[in-house]
Amino acid sequence: MTATTASTKCLVITGASKGIGLAVAVRFAAAGYRVVNLSRSPTPLPGAVHINVDLGQPAALESIAQTLGEAVAGAETLAVVHNAALQIPGGVGVLLPSQLRAMFEIGVAAPLQLNQWLLPHLSSGSSIVYIGSTLSVRATRHMAGYATVKHAVLGLMRSTCQDLAGTGVHTCCVCPGFTDTEMLRQYGGDALQHLAALSTQKRLISPAEIADFVHFAATHPVVNGATLNADLGFIEP
Repeated sequence: MTATTASTKCLVITGASKGIGLAVAVRFAAAGYRVVNLSRSPTPLPGAVHINVDLGQPAALESIAQTLGEAVAGAETLAVVHNAALQIPGGVGVLLPSQLRAMFEIGVAAPLQLNQWLLPHLSSGSSIVYIGSTLSVRATRHMAGYATVKHAVLGLMRSTCQDLAGTGVHTCCVCPGFTDTEMLRQYGGDALQHLAALSTQKRLISPAEIADFVHFAATHPVVNGATLNADLGFIEP
């Protein structure tokens, strides 16, 4: 864990080593937030606190509770962004139950546990933002596990909204469309062109655009309980 400058605002984010997570961390740091990242790989963001943890292992999560509490101590406003995810392709005929459990552990169980640990630090004005997907509200072939988990993320957000009513803490689910990240680039150039063509704007989304949207969501309580699509206008089949 590295040192960071003191701030009354703190971001706790999972998976900020690259992609959307890193862009979100950079955006919040620019807004004066102390950044605390939870992942296996360190975030390259200078000055951020990195807590090394494998979110797929419940025992590992339990081991960081005290360290996490120390990292957020003193923050008057806390923004929690559940970004980490595991994507294993496969349709309902081939997806293994063990693969689905692994995706649920990172995408749903870990956020639930982190919320429970951070509740004592979530003062009025704090926020919890879940990173969903276009597959939070629809499905596509050969992505049964990911779609199932992202639907569950949306359900967890809605439950968070109801259960934290009256606390002054707001929550929402930001659902990015096809974003130009390392995860997407692994599909290759032709696939990227195809995915870009599926939006009305005919391009991929930049991680910085999603980061701006997440920052807006975290700082505007009016979106409490909302599902926010950030997909450039998805073209319906």
